[in-house]
Amino acid sequence: SNSVRNHFILVHGLCHGAWCWYKVIVALEAAGHRVTAVDLAASGAHPARIDEVHSFEEYSRPLLDAVAAAPEGGSERLVLVGHSHGGLSIALTMERFPGKVATAVFVAAAMPCVGKHMGVTTEEVHQKNIIGRTTHGLRDAGNQQQPGCRRCNHNGAKLLSSQGLPTKST
Repeated sequence: SNSVRNHFILVHGLCHGAWCWYKVIVALEAAGHRVTAVDLAASGAHPARIDEVHSFEEYSRPLLDAVAAAPEGGSERLVLVGHSHGGLSIALTMERFPGKVATAVFVAAAMPCVGKHMGVTTEEVHQKNIIGRTTHGLRDAGNQQQPGCRRCNHNGAKLLSSQGLPTKST
């Protein structure tokens, strides 16, 4: 067949993994699309520990590798779908592989500022301590604290959200 098939690559947000896309994967595959859900570094089933990931590029490496391995042109169109912090990973990937990505979908996702490359955007996030590391409250079955949980502080959450945070639960 001469038809071009979509290959969706799904990218989770912080504190998630590829598992969060399970219903979307089933629906897209049932519609005849090829689907890959990636676990970013130190997320989901990815074997790296958070203290082994030293840059945003290293965090996004599984996605970058998946897109690098995809054939350019041909019978598939790459469609990147990112949720939450995964939006920054798909933006980085689009910047690195402009000829391979046909479309990007930002689902309630962070997006880089217009006119700034991803290096500037991710540097600002870390300088303002929007996203930090903590072990607070994360314990295993033996009641031992587990490293690698991410937190988003209040000021950082307001900065990432154009609406800010609600003052009470809704």
